[in-house]
Amino acid sequence: MTDVGLTKPANTILVAGSPLVQTLKVETATNMYAGRLAIQGTNDDDVTVGGAWALNSMAVGWLGYEQTTKKHRPATVDTIYLINANVAVLNGGHFVIVAALQASQGTLKKGDALVMGTDGCVAKATAQTATTPAGAVAVTSSGAQPVMTQAGGIPAQGPIVGYAEETIADVAAITDIMVRSVI
Repeated sequence: MTDVGLTKPANTILVAGSPLVQTLKVETATNMYAGRLAIQGTNDDDVTVGGAWALNSMAVGWLGYEQTTKKHRPATVDTIYLINANVAVLNGGHFVIVAALQASQGTLKKGDALVMGTDGCVAKATAQTATTPAGAVAVTSSGAQPVMTQAGGIPAQGPIVGYAEETIADVAAITDIMVRSVI
């Protein structure tokens, strides 16, 4: 079921809004498709596709398509970028993009939070739960409560990168999804 307010474009990835655009060099071509999340490569001007989230692999933006110069742009949005191509990387939030949804995410509803998954895809964010230490001693005052903390200020799945702009039923393969970017 697609939201009637937004329509997926053909052979472009920008649905609405005006992202900031950086031109960066493709360091590794693996999974470098338009609409995938990109992370910094070896140097500041290098980019590669993000894998499963890790503290030192924060998404710097989305691989653009129609914003990339024709000399470096693949034939279609479904064609991989070549190594050393100068690719547009979109960021700044407040825009809607056609991104890649990781397979087997369950049903997503419009408004669901998304995080960086594998191969530059987005994945459904899940609720974080905290566990309390087990023990046999009764807690008799607020001062005796266990301290419940999470190391660092970033959730275990990584930061939210966007919100679903359409409902998608569970799929067994990577599929397109319209995403409202917050990065």
